[in-house]
Amino acid sequence: MLVHLSVHNYAIVEHLDLELAAGMSVITGETGAGKSIMLDALGLALGDRADSGVVRPGADKADILASFDVSAIAEARDWLAERDLEQDGPCILRRVITAEGRSRGYINGSPCPLGDLKALGELLIDIHSQHEHQSLLKADTHRRLLDEYAGSQDLARQVQLAAQRWKQTRQELDRLSRSGDEQRARHQLLSYQLDELENLALSENELESLEAEHKTLSNAGALLGACRQVVDMCSESDAGNVLSVLPASLHRLTAFQSQPQALAEAVNLLSSAQIQVEEAVGELNRFVDNFDADPNRLQQLEERMDSIYGLARKHRVQPSELLDLQQRLLDELEALNADDEAVERLGEELAAYERHYQEKAAELGALRRQAAPQLATAVETEMQRLGMPGGRFAIELSEAPHAEPQANGLEQLEFLVSANPGQPLKGIAKVASGGELSRISLAIQVITAQTSRIPTLVFDEVDVGIGGPTAEVVGQLLRRLGERGQVLTVTHLPQVAAQGHQHLFVHKDRSSSETRTAVANLKKAERIEEIARMLGGVDLTKESLAHARKMVDRALQG
Repeated sequence: MLVHLSVHNYAIVEHLDLELAAGMSVITGETGAGKSIMLDALGLALGDRADSGVVRPGADKADILASFDVSAIAEARDWLAERDLEQDGPCILRRVITAEGRSRGYINGSPCPLGDLKALGELLIDIHSQHEHQSLLKADTHRRLLDEYAGSQDLARQVQLAAQRWKQTRQELDRLSRSGDEQRARHQLLSYQLDELENLALSENELESLEAEHKTLSNAGALLGACRQVVDMCSESDAGNVLSVLPASLHRLTAFQSQPQALAEAVNLLSSAQIQVEEAVGELNRFVDNFDADPNRLQQLEERMDSIYGLARKHRVQPSELLDLQQRLLDELEALNADDEAVERLGEELAAYERHYQEKAAELGALRRQAAPQLATAVETEMQRLGMPGGRFAIELSEAPHAEPQANGLEQLEFLVSANPGQPLKGIAKVASGGELSRISLAIQVITAQTSRIPTLVFDEVDVGIGGPTAEVVGQLLRRLGERGQVLTVTHLPQVAAQGHQHLFVHKDRSSSETRTAVANLKKAERIEEIARMLGGVDLTKESLAHARKMVDRALQG
């Protein structure tokens, strides 16, 4: 439950510290004193949107801190533990809004997004506003309230998630199916192009080898002539050749008994030259003897190169890029094959998701059909206690017209009401007046709150439009709720205020320069005076004080 609320520099509040207890706490005050400011500030700590206008004039930031005892709220403790945010003692939610409009949220001192504040807050506190009855005109509200009463919110979320998964899978399957004809045509083209490239069977660096060999064969005559001419000059010419000159030269230089040291290097070089020339002549002779200038081979080379160049031109790439192109086409073809496999896989997933949806939706429908008459009976009883004698309430469930999985389940539901005896049941939006709608809404809120797992309930002037004996019944209902947890009620009705276990009085402190909002926790005598003021206006009389004392005593006696 909420144990402490601290508000600094919010709206007209400079500093406010409230200690809150279990039971029913009523909040009253003069018109315009700011009774709802505390709840607005609490809403910010729970993740509501805010702007810089909430910061008290002259302050640089508003700071709101709400402390909750979560020892009895297992879901909240699990939520904190999953995020490593648990701590000993109370759970502290904090919100800071700067005058420039920046906002920061904290859970137990750790920065967090506002979505986390809101998600945790929904496990800790449930706020009912004075305008909530307007949402009774919406079918979504009818489903939510019935699911809350039936305890089927988790199952309803599973149904919603199953429907979303089915829809997403259906959309992806449709997308792949729509592109099927285009993909099949592309598949055929890729297969044909890959067949051409695979038949070509081009190997790495093959073109360079072909071009080198082709160049050699194209110049065969000139090349062989040059080789024979060099052989002749080196070893065969009768007029003189290199190999006959080198030995003679060596003989002349080595003929002297005392050879100068300076000539030794020259002799070594000439000896080396003789060896190298002999080896060169050998290589040239072997090349000439083994050279095959077969014209058929030249034709084969030209045909092979023409195939490579032709396919490169066809695909508008360089011949050296053909192997990369082949790999790219193969990758694309494999991706198309994967899409075909994906269509089959998605079809299987779609069927599985629909089976899962039907199973969960049927389970949800059974819980709704079981809870609907129970909730209708309970609401009808409270309606009659709240000044609508003879009023009737029913919940109609009908089969949804859609064949496809829907996020809300297999059935539509609608709240039906008859506000006066003898009138037929009709849709609540068609027959209920504003005042009747407020009382019906209050009856539903009280009934659904009794089954809520959330221990702290806030009612912000939900008793607008109600008076007389009915107001006392409202107070009794809220007190009954407070006895099983914690209820905070902003009210202007003395009959409701008298039922509170605690009474908080909101008032303005005025000085010459500014006005501030303050809150006092009233003792019994002060409570009686405040309730007397609510009964009879500013001037207190013995009669109004006696009446107020009687109301408070009657509430205390139960």
